[in-house]
Amino acid sequence: MINREDETPGAIEWFRYARQVQKEQLRQLAQQGQLVSQLSHIVHMLQCERGASNIWLCSQGRLYAAERRASAALVDEQTHKLLVRLLPEHLPTSGGLCQRIARAVWSLEQLPALRQKVMVCQMTPEAATDQFSRTIRHLLDIIPQLNDSIDEPMLAGRLVALYSFMQGKELVGQERALGAQGFAQGNFSDELRQRLVDRIDGQQPCFDSFLSLAPGPLKMLFLTECQAGIAVEQMRRIACTRQPSEDGGESALHWFTLQTQRLEPMRGLEELLIAELMSAVDELLLGEDAPEPTFDDPASDNLVLHLDRQLLPLVRQQARELEQLSGQLASLKDTLSERQIIDKAKSVLMTHRQMNEEQAWHCLRKMAMDKNQRMVEIARALLAVKSLWQSETEATLHNHRA
Repeated sequence: MINREDETPGAIEWFRYARQVQKEQLRQLAQQGQLVSQLSHIVHMLQCERGASNIWLCSQGRLYAAERRASAALVDEQTHKLLVRLLPEHLPTSGGLCQRIARAVWSLEQLPALRQKVMVCQMTPEAATDQFSRTIRHLLDIIPQLNDSIDEPMLAGRLVALYSFMQGKELVGQERALGAQGFAQGNFSDELRQRLVDRIDGQQPCFDSFLSLAPGPLKMLFLTECQAGIAVEQMRRIACTRQPSEDGGESALHWFTLQTQRLEPMRGLEELLIAELMSAVDELLLGEDAPEPTFDDPASDNLVLHLDRQLLPLVRQQARELEQLSGQLASLKDTLSERQIIDKAKSVLMTHRQMNEEQAWHCLRKMAMDKNQRMVEIARALLAVKSLWQSETEATLHNHRA
């Protein structure tokens, strides 16, 4: 770092070294941007193959034969490019990153066996969907690990926005596959319906995170081009509230087409997010060096904070893990609380509307979809109305007795 052998490094030397480290981080991120782009490509192709394979299996090999073969060929093409990019010399040394890459590569190596079973219809649509989804998850899990080398808040925020968007897009892809399964079979079991509802509900938190961090023009593009349209919502209601009619797979193909029309603009937005991130990296790399700081003024605090982040990676990692654990615990508590509220609302409907449990659940779900609200919000409103009704009834009885 310092060429002077007879002197210890001073503040200016440390500042210059900090800038060298930041430049190296930016160069690494520029290389990793190509990796993110390739991950995005292969995930999109896998999402297409998953959906086509689902329709193929549900139709007993009658539908989407050509689409399944074409998407598999595109996945193989992207896999080859990805494996070249995943050579160790192209990546920074990181045990966590290498472990995630190992899981992703292992999953990709299982695809030929999976495809063979799909081709001869020797596995269930559920099993095929789950294996494709695990492969996609392992590929997406590589991206957050790249964030560990970024100290620039603006860049870290944009990478989080990208990852959140990719997670939301994957849930849309799973929704497409699960819905295609139910419509192709002409039946949504309770389990399949619940999985579909979970994927629909899970999209919003991902997209909310994206919207809180993404640049304004990309937010507007998402809001105008990537939302579920009226036709999708109508088919969602069928899937979540009643059984579809037998139509030889026509509804399944219509559902798949509608969801694909939503996913394609998302794919374009994904590319724009990656390009915007890489443009910001290039700007910082090509920009002029910052002036050397004056250490006797409050502005030097920024330098201290930067060096702290450089010298205390272990503390940062521990803090991140603690935050994740706390978030998971809070999420579990919220989920439990919401389920209890929904159960209470179901009991009200079962008591006062003479419904069974399944009918009460479908009633709540339909009200939530009609009003574009979460089920727990509808349940709270129902309980509030019941409480108000009880209070008025008790007051009337009291006045009558008096």
